Amino acid sequence: MSARPTTPASPRNAKIKSPAPGTPLFGCEHVQLLLSNGPEVVQSSIQYYKMLLRVIFDNTAIVPQTTKSPDGAIATSLTSNWLCLQCSTIVPEEERPKHGQKKSHRFYVDSRSGSLYCQFCEDFVWDPTLEELRVRKIGTGSFSGRKRKHEELFADPVKDDPRYISSNTTTASCRADGLRGIYNAGATCYQNVVLQSFLHNPLLRNFYLSDGHQEGDCEVSHCLSCAMDNMFQDFYALETTNGYTAANILSGFWISEKKAFENLVTTKEQDAHEFFQFLAEELHERNGDGKRPETGSEHSCNCIIHQTFYGKLQRQTTCQSCGGVTIAVESFLDLSLGVDSLAQKRGKKARNTPLTLLECLDEEYIKSDKCEYRCRNCDSMQQARRDNSIKLLPNTLSIQLKRFEFKQGSRDKSASKIDTPVQFPLTLNMTPYTSRGRSADARESQELARSCTYDLLSVVVHVGEIDTGHYTTYCRVGEQWFAFNDHRVELATKSEVLNSKPYLLFYIIRSLA
Repeated sequence: MSARPTTPASPRNAKIKSPAPGTPLFGCEHVQLLLSNGPEVVQSSIQYYKMLLRVIFDNTAIVPQTTKSPDGAIATSLTSNWLCLQCSTIVPEEERPKHGQKKSHRFYVDSRSGSLYCQFCEDFVWDPTLEELRVRKIGTGSFSGRKRKHEELFADPVKDDPRYISSNTTTASCRADGLRGIYNAGATCYQNVVLQSFLHNPLLRNFYLSDGHQEGDCEVSHCLSCAMDNMFQDFYALETTNGYTAANILSGFWISEKKAFENLVTTKEQDAHEFFQFLAEELHERNGDGKRPETGSEHSCNCIIHQTFYGKLQRQTTCQSCGGVTIAVESFLDLSLGVDSLAQKRGKKARNTPLTLLECLDEEYIKSDKCEYRCRNCDSMQQARRDNSIKLLPNTLSIQLKRFEFKQGSRDKSASKIDTPVQFPLTLNMTPYTSRGRSADARESQELARSCTYDLLSVVVHVGEIDTGHYTTYCRVGEQWFAFNDHRVELATKSEVLNSKPYLLFYIIRSLA
């Protein structure tokens, strides 16, 4: 496609457009005050609006989507930013009112559409003078009334050159990769982060985009799997970066008669890990055998949730008296790793030193612990050694770091949050924690490691206090990381991801990444 022609020089004297019969002269009374402050204000406002339109439509979309935080950090957002019409400031939506109060600037331009927004009216306004400039810029690439010739619009002798096509062919735009935020419907950030992790999981994405669950064939009213199917279609089929309202997901939980979902039918902050478990359980029942997975059982099912998240744990108990061994196997949806207990074992001197994810895994699946159990051989209670290992790894490994603790007080339970930092890798080798990995020889261990290597897919973070905090998430799309904060989506660096304090971690097996 040929490049848009450069914008011709603007006339020196900008004029207010004469209104058409039946239309107002100005977009609103506040714009009227702005454009009635004398010729100099009119000239500067219109010329500056033209300059903003050039920035928006003559450059790549990433330019007006970049803002600076108060501390000077650069943030690149996929959702609209706001270009102040009265100064050179670019702010995200949440900073717009603050800038208006501080500078008394009340007019902004949407960084994607070029539309004018009035802070007084709290809405977009249609001003005949400015809107004509915007329409001309979009339609002809200039602010003049001259229509572009047919040759300018379509003639391009280079476009049929195969070398040009190959060098200018790129992957689908970001809008086709599910990069949309989800609006907070009242303390629903804990749901949004889990939904984003599901939306960017390639196994779930491929299932729903290939009609794995068809709403037309489903007879269940308010089916959550149907709602998930609609969400995947909207995220990956519609070319938009506007926020999404997960109304069908919310109503599915609100209407459900299950007692387990009662806590979700509130406007209070809830636990993202619990929501992950509830959602996985519900999707299993809608797409699997309909049976609820029982804790401690080796439940097996071929549904998409089991194929994606479920693995198997092996617990080996060895009697210290007779040496008898008892092995129990059970299914698991995620691994819950202690943080506070491990930090306490380090002592006070090392309490501020970050833990590592490998240390947390070692504590649970490498080290043995002592217990008492009834030995069948001895036919009595005996001291025993218990070893935990992973018999079958899932395709997506979900890890919860226990950051919320409920301590029994004198009267009632008191909740506290554990802020101990935990370092985690982009690549995770789970071989040492598997049952096979402990008994494999060196050669087999190398082959096993290749099949037990995981790549980080998403990270759920909780910031703030336990009752008034907020959830955000980082998700990887291809090789690029993005930060999802409700409806806002921003580019993120690997260092930002790795320096976060994770609550939930999702790793995907490398062979499927």
